[in-house]
Amino acid sequence: MRHAIPPNGKRTEAMANAIGSCVHCGFCLSTCPTYLTLGREEDSPRGRIFLMKEVLEGNLALQDVLEPIDNCLGCQACVTACPSGVEYGDLITAFRAHAEPQRSRPPVERARRALVAHTLPHPRRLRAAARVGRLTRRLAPPPLRPMVDLLPDRLPKRAPLPAIHPAEGVRRARVALLAGCAQQALDPDIGWATLRVLARNGVETMIPPAQGCCGALAMHSGNAEQARGFARRNLRAFPSDVDAIVTNAAGCGSGMHEYGLLFADEPEHEEARRFAERVVDVARFLDELGFTATPAERPLRVAYHDACHLAHAQRVREAPVRLLEAAGHEVVIPDEWELCCGSAGTYNVERPQIAAELGRRKAQNLLATAPEAIAAGNIGCLTQLRTHLGEVPVLHTMQILDRFDGR
Repeated sequence: MRHAIPPNGKRTEAMANAIGSCVHCGFCLSTCPTYLTLGREEDSPRGRIFLMKEVLEGNLALQDVLEPIDNCLGCQACVTACPSGVEYGDLITAFRAHAEPQRSRPPVERARRALVAHTLPHPRRLRAAARVGRLTRRLAPPPLRPMVDLLPDRLPKRAPLPAIHPAEGVRRARVALLAGCAQQALDPDIGWATLRVLARNGVETMIPPAQGCCGALAMHSGNAEQARGFARRNLRAFPSDVDAIVTNAAGCGSGMHEYGLLFADEPEHEEARRFAERVVDVARFLDELGFTATPAERPLRVAYHDACHLAHAQRVREAPVRLLEAAGHEVVIPDEWELCCGSAGTYNVERPQIAAELGRRKAQNLLATAPEAIAAGNIGCLTQLRTHLGEVPVLHTMQILDRFDGR
């Protein structure tokens, strides 16, 4: 059973009942990045579940549990590992929405979060902020340094997506694509690669011009009202006469799948629930459609990185591998595939030390496979991995399929 985000603190009883389904078996411990990094019970999924339960029952003050709650990446590896089916991702999102209006943050932290909230969801603002950040990198105050350090040395040129990208040959399907926010600013080629791969497989793609941010970053940081504002825009913008709403960023797809939860107590609930059911990652869509590719002239040894919100939240693991293999590439899976790389939305900005340790750990596991390229399905993961991997090309799965198509 999935549980709704309680607006303004409502449904805390339902949350407590959900939390009670955890039997504290410990299967989640070996997959939790913060437990492995910090080694504390309160920084494990079962530890946080106990703390949330105690707060909701009035046995602990909210202030007493904020640090371990904030330390959680929301990666949902524990959901994959859990034998009891505890939907921890829903619980942590709901609890953060419950807690955020009641907590007080230091001025510097409020300023940083406001900067993120008002730039990342808006590609033009993000590009402008990135230019300023690169020029003033050495002058950035300590709270902003992690954000500035993640910026690439050069921003790619703007490459706006068209309103419609036609299919090649006989049209097999018609979809609408979420363009993404940070992705448009940091790596717009991902969108174009997606369009070209879809087109070669007979898919016509619409890119609704009125769409906006999916709302995932706001939702997972506890700002449910801002998330609902973004989501309402997309409910209006996306057409109903398409075969699917396709995403190519794991975090965005996962966020849109949560629209039904986000609007659980709102008039749009049923519309949001139906919308969420139509959202599908591009790799899964192509795999289910029947992917065809001309084998690459020079097949690569590709290490595939499982983005958390693709593997754990959306349960998509095999489809991207099948696509890469169908194009002739050798695909290898690194050790500890289930562990987060440390990106987790804005986690590498808010918890840079933990994120850096996880990034180094992930890089070591990927490099141990001796890859010629690394594939991933999320812009946040790509940015994080590029910071830690040096010379090995780190590309979106669609970019590899596009660039190394043998035709």
